[in-house]
Amino acid sequence: MKKLTGLQIQKYLPKTNCKECGSNTCLAFAMKLAAKKADLADCPYASDEAKAVLGAASEPPVKGVAFGTDRSLKIGEETVFYRHEKTFVHQSLIAVNINDTDSSEKIESTLQAIKDYQLIRVGETLTIDMVAITQKSDSVAQFVTLAKKAWSMTQKPIVLHSQNPEALIKAAEAVKDSGSLIAAATAETADMLMKTARENNHALAVTAADLDSMVKITSQLKENGFNEILLQFQTHSLSEQFQTNSIARKSALTDNFKPLGYPTLRFIEGDDYLENIIMAVNEISKFGGIFVLPEFDPAQIVPLMTARMNIFTDPQKPIQVEPGVYPVGEPNANSPVFVTTNFSLTYFIISGEIENSGLSAWLVVPECEGMSVLTSWAAGKFSGSSIAGFIKESDLESKVNTREIIIPGYVSQISGELEENLPGWKAIVGPQESADLESFITNVVSPR
Repeated sequence: MKKLTGLQIQKYLPKTNCKECGSNTCLAFAMKLAAKKADLADCPYASDEAKAVLGAASEPPVKGVAFGTDRSLKIGEETVFYRHEKTFVHQSLIAVNINDTDSSEKIESTLQAIKDYQLIRVGETLTIDMVAITQKSDSVAQFVTLAKKAWSMTQKPIVLHSQNPEALIKAAEAVKDSGSLIAAATAETADMLMKTARENNHALAVTAADLDSMVKITSQLKENGFNEILLQFQTHSLSEQFQTNSIARKSALTDNFKPLGYPTLRFIEGDDYLENIIMAVNEISKFGGIFVLPEFDPAQIVPLMTARMNIFTDPQKPIQVEPGVYPVGEPNANSPVFVTTNFSLTYFIISGEIENSGLSAWLVVPECEGMSVLTSWAAGKFSGSSIAGFIKESDLESKVNTREIIIPGYVSQISGELEENLPGWKAIVGPQESADLESFITNVVSPR
């Protein structure tokens, strides 16, 4: 379908400017629809003609698919090719694979590790999103038993992976309403697996040897009223994976080609440890929906989660903490005072270094719009006057006896301005690098 402009879309709207859709005018709502930033369902007075004409046109170019009992895990709904154009919307989901031929001890320990895993980074708690179970045995019962166990132990949605449609059907029934994923339907099995996915409230991945065959399957499923679809490409190298993911995304975004406008599923099954990480990073950075790691390995998961956080952070809106005066350890009125910006990474690094030194202190964090120290200083957001003003507003002077404040070494030039705006206070210039903070505390702060 040809992409419609905002003015073309407005012709099908009621033109009442009722504001019930959240926009001030029907034209403003039409512009949002054209930009894929609104849903036609938000208009309570859309006519049947509007729904018929605009329904597909207003859909995000990449279909959104949700998982879990509460459907809180979402992928898809992307509207840009590069993150700096806007931002990516829903981050890639990480799953860990378990084979039904693994020993009972390994299955038990892996499921427990998946359930318990947490990585705390810049104030966010990151967890493994899904569990994949792969049928390697000839036993349908063995596969179904593992599906039940994985769901009961972790309560995470399951990627049911098998070439046996009977096993997929029975496993899907065993974890009904868990919001899981059946992988994968072929041209021969698409109809029966679609029926199973619909009856048990799961999504369905489809696979084919080439894109033309994949398009036929997804088109047929959508004609039959089923649209909770993922694409599992049969690629065999990093370059092929990169190229195929990019072709599908470009077709969806540029050409509004709906048969390829779905999130993807990728099983990473190589034997080379480093190559597996590269494959996973490619999924994160180049449009992957769900990628499945071959085993549970925290040393592999940590860098992947860190990379994912970086890619899916809005480049125009850094992660930031609320401005405030934060206690580190158990400070009292005589504890030293440090100051830094409210960029999350900076805050957690500085507070961590102070805590690691064994010192209890106050950490002043003024509003800097989430910028780093040098960036906020260059933008005029982290100056002597602004820090002084924040200290006065927070009434820090009534909480502490000290009148010394330790500033980052990279902005030593603000010390004079800070002292002018905070009469009676002395600015102490700290180290430039956070890695030197612990020794600075040991040699300079503690002896005092």
